[in-house]
Amino acid sequence: MTTFADFQLDDDINRAISLRGYDKPTLIQEMAIPLALDGKDILASAPTGTGKTLAFVLPAIQYLLDFGRKDPGFARVLVMTPTRELAYQVYDEFKHFTQFTSLNVGVITGGINYGSHKDTLEKNNDILVATPGRLTEYLDEESFQADEVEVLILDEADRMLDMGFIGEMNRIVLEARRRRQTFLFSATLEGNNLERFAGHALKEPERLEAIPSRKEKAKILQWVHLADDAQHKLALLIHLLKQDDVSKAIVFVKTRERLASLTGQLETAGLRCGWLQGEMPQDKRMQAVERFSSGRVNILLATDVAARGLDIDDISHVINFDMPRSADVYVHRIGRTGRAGKKGTAISLVEAHDMAILAKVERYTEQKLKRRVVDSLRPKNKEAKVPVKKKKPGKVAAKKAGSKKPAKKAAG
Repeated sequence: MTTFADFQLDDDINRAISLRGYDKPTLIQEMAIPLALDGKDILASAPTGTGKTLAFVLPAIQYLLDFGRKDPGFARVLVMTPTRELAYQVYDEFKHFTQFTSLNVGVITGGINYGSHKDTLEKNNDILVATPGRLTEYLDEESFQADEVEVLILDEADRMLDMGFIGEMNRIVLEARRRRQTFLFSATLEGNNLERFAGHALKEPERLEAIPSRKEKAKILQWVHLADDAQHKLALLIHLLKQDDVSKAIVFVKTRERLASLTGQLETAGLRCGWLQGEMPQDKRMQAVERFSSGRVNILLATDVAARGLDIDDISHVINFDMPRSADVYVHRIGRTGRAGKKGTAISLVEAHDMAILAKVERYTEQKLKRRVVDSLRPKNKEAKVPVKKKKPGKVAAKKAGSKKPAKKAAG
């Protein structure tokens, strides 16, 4: 059985590992770290919550300790992440594992006053974590130069591509062309865009796909409560949130307007909650996440856009107050619970008009979600049936008839 001691990391890194109480690496760490320490480029996929951040944090720090800086200058390790939230989480990991070293770590994201980045850009920086948009602005202004980058790390590259950052990512790859090593981590290695990008960003990479063990896999219990109407759905939500096993819950809603009204309704019911919505100032967002992470509030209301990049390990429940617009978003939502091998619960509150998307979710996840009831809040109506689109009579026959090839004319 592999342990962190087997990687023969620097004593200062091992001290930080011991503080966390880590002993055995996860599968993606066991696969990636030795190859990264050997100087290989890495193209890896691993589900969220399986320790992929440490798979690039540790070898990046070891590289800097092995090859000390000769001259002052810009960052030697550059990490790109799709969202502000994820950038700060990666930054915190680097800060923890460099605490016994003299290495400097900085973070640059959008939503922060430009002046606050001045020190990060001007001081002798070793590791920089950044979002693509804001870093590209500093490249344009020549406030940052990427030609000193020796290790480039692209975290959640698939999401950066999905969010339209292909131009910025290509720019970073070009500007950091003197680098020695590149790590690309993604939830999946499928897709033409990712394959094309990886093709020119990495040199003969080691391709790793970590299928986590049962212990690492998320164990998410999923079920549905049928709701007669909006008031019934609200009553179900309040009842569920008051249960003793709900230690930390994210409640998903579709719109900012719904979020605002639901926040007031829950507060009226005696349930203190925080909230995240799109276009929030970064300081307000960080404050809301900190209140939720620290347990000062145990309920967080969020829209899908606002929850991007949210990475908190001990969420006990995800509740879909509003069903998502697509089945893949449902999977992303419930992935917030059941992390790092812990059990989680995902509950969906479904009205009649939600049955079509519920059917899509069940097809997409290849499972029938259990229907449960609360005795005091039993639905009065039967489960609505999803209407089946009927094919117009004669359409198929006409199509078949029209597919016949015309007879060839006799040669004249």
